[in-house]
Amino acid sequence: MKRKPFCKIESFCRRKKTITGLAALFFLAALIFAAPHLSAGKDKRDKNKSAESSRATKGLPIQELTEDEAILQALNRLGFGPRPGDLQRVKEMGLQKWIDQQLRPDSLNNAALEARLDRFPTLKMSSAKLVGEFPQPQVAARREGISIEEYRKEQQARNQEAMQANRTEGDDQGAMNDQIQAKFEKMDTDANPAIGKGQGKGEGGFGNQMFNYTENRTPQRIVAELSMAKVTRAVYSERQLDEEMVDFWYNHFNVFAAKGADRWLITSYERDAIRPHAMGKFRDLLEATAESPAMLFFLDNWLSADPVGWAKMQQEQQQRREIRQQRMGGVFGGGPFGRPRFPQGLPAPANGNPPNSNPNDPNAKGRQKQERGLNENYGRELMELHTLGVDGGYTQEDVINVAKAFTGWTIKQPRRDPEFLFEDRLHDQSTKTVLGHQIHSGGMKDGEEVLDLLARDPHTAHHISFEIAQRFVSDDPPAPLVDRMAQTFLKTDGDIREVLHTMIYSPEFWSKDVYRTKIKTPFELVVSATRAVGAEVDVALMLVQWTNRIGQPLYQCEPPTGYSDNAEAWVNTGALLNRMNFSLALTANHLRGAQVSVESLLGDQAATDPHVTLDRAVQALLGGQVSQQTRATLETQLADPRILQASLDDPVKQVNAAMIAGLVLGSPEFQRR
Repeated sequence: MKRKPFCKIESFCRRKKTITGLAALFFLAALIFAAPHLSAGKDKRDKNKSAESSRATKGLPIQELTEDEAILQALNRLGFGPRPGDLQRVKEMGLQKWIDQQLRPDSLNNAALEARLDRFPTLKMSSAKLVGEFPQPQVAARREGISIEEYRKEQQARNQEAMQANRTEGDDQGAMNDQIQAKFEKMDTDANPAIGKGQGKGEGGFGNQMFNYTENRTPQRIVAELSMAKVTRAVYSERQLDEEMVDFWYNHFNVFAAKGADRWLITSYERDAIRPHAMGKFRDLLEATAESPAMLFFLDNWLSADPVGWAKMQQEQQQRREIRQQRMGGVFGGGPFGRPRFPQGLPAPANGNPPNSNPNDPNAKGRQKQERGLNENYGRELMELHTLGVDGGYTQEDVINVAKAFTGWTIKQPRRDPEFLFEDRLHDQSTKTVLGHQIHSGGMKDGEEVLDLLARDPHTAHHISFEIAQRFVSDDPPAPLVDRMAQTFLKTDGDIREVLHTMIYSPEFWSKDVYRTKIKTPFELVVSATRAVGAEVDVALMLVQWTNRIGQPLYQCEPPTGYSDNAEAWVNTGALLNRMNFSLALTANHLRGAQVSVESLLGDQAATDPHVTLDRAVQALLGGQVSQQTRATLETQLADPRILQASLDDPVKQVNAAMIAGLVLGSPEFQRR
């Protein structure tokens, strides 16, 4: 039977609901900015359950947190939040053992995750294969001998066929998902018009469009699979701290996927440069990023050359071309059999691109006609962002000399097999002075000596330690802790694992002052919510797209600084609205590719009593820790007909547990970690 509207004047009723809902959202937003210790029973703690006397937390310097708080602190800071049952599992095995396993990720079996990653074949492809398999539309059209317009129509038709097949296979559910998605996309466009204008699309991105990625043969496929793999790893990896560090280091050594050739290079960059060194020695990580074609291209160091060496190299190439032309102009080059292959004095090939160019860069032709010389981009970012920090004591002269040390660090065959190459002919052979040290090893060793110098500088030790503490402890980490971490960095020659050990085994990490003070980034929110409800993720594309909508397009941060780790960068009314909308969509099973069973999470009784449902949701999703203000706000929503699924003349038959769970995920306590 069709339910009657709760209000006789339906339009007024809808307006009243909207006003009430927005008021609740604004109140929750205010609580996110408020002191995080409003909740969690700060003044009503059970002394019998303090972590100081707990067997589960033995061996750790924990005095201010309860046992449950300490475990949640570890799961939320050293990983992407607990999954159902994790709190009890860690309690039984012991928190110290869990931490030590996380610090030694190779000791943890990750076979189940690897099986999930098999669905993303691009993850294992070389950059050369990616260039060949997923070319720019212009290149693909030329290969097929058709126009670019014809090629795009062909791709569009192929995607539509695949999506239609999915809808037929999924019957009505597929159509319903399409309608829900369209609704959310319109909502997101209204809330953030920039997204509707194509943010995240085009070069390297895929925006908010739901497309069948397995049928996509453009560079979008590479970024889509890499992004879905990132979400899948964060949700399912047993090696949570390792995934946190991979995310941290990629952001620290940020490369923008949508810049030219980098869309083909970032897969190898994360796989071969970042991931193997995430918990190793900083010096090794620094060199791996310096030699990566992705970083070389992003900061333009592949074009940096000694002007004299470049001119000499061009002259030598021209002389060789002239010799070849003279030989060709002998018996067959002139007279009745033809003319020289290239006109005298003109460079080859005819497309105007030198051998070291990127064929998929639409701006390459015009740019490459310019003379090459010293490029300071990488030298500056190497010191300002990657090592010393903005207050690291370097000068502009240091920037210039570091840039000279890295001349000749370029990319071999970027058209076919983009690999690192040191071209000695382009290297500045002069003696360089960096931070008062003379660099005169010669050749590639000049750059390596600079890396040695910077990696072992006390400013680098402090800068890296500060950023790690800022990520894992607080936006403004305690200075004594940062100093101890920096000392460990210097003492162990930049051993990242040992720096993390110093941080984790410090009283500051377990202080009540830093508990639930960090605001989750959009990526952390999407992943932690997915973990918290125990979702089964088959295809993570819509989770990736929601991360984009909330404000953090994966692999698409344009500045080399990467995304901010401070609260003010992520908390505003528009972002909060999108966070809440995501939470409600997730728990209501409105995200294709992610299935949630709220009934299994909260139990049968939750279906009939909204207050029981709220209690169980708070326990399951927040560890039972919620402020009086948040609880009061949530309880005011329990009378909403959409939650009670009833009208005035129709008694409650079933509580909308999914909506209650979604509201709890949107609470200030869940927005913090």
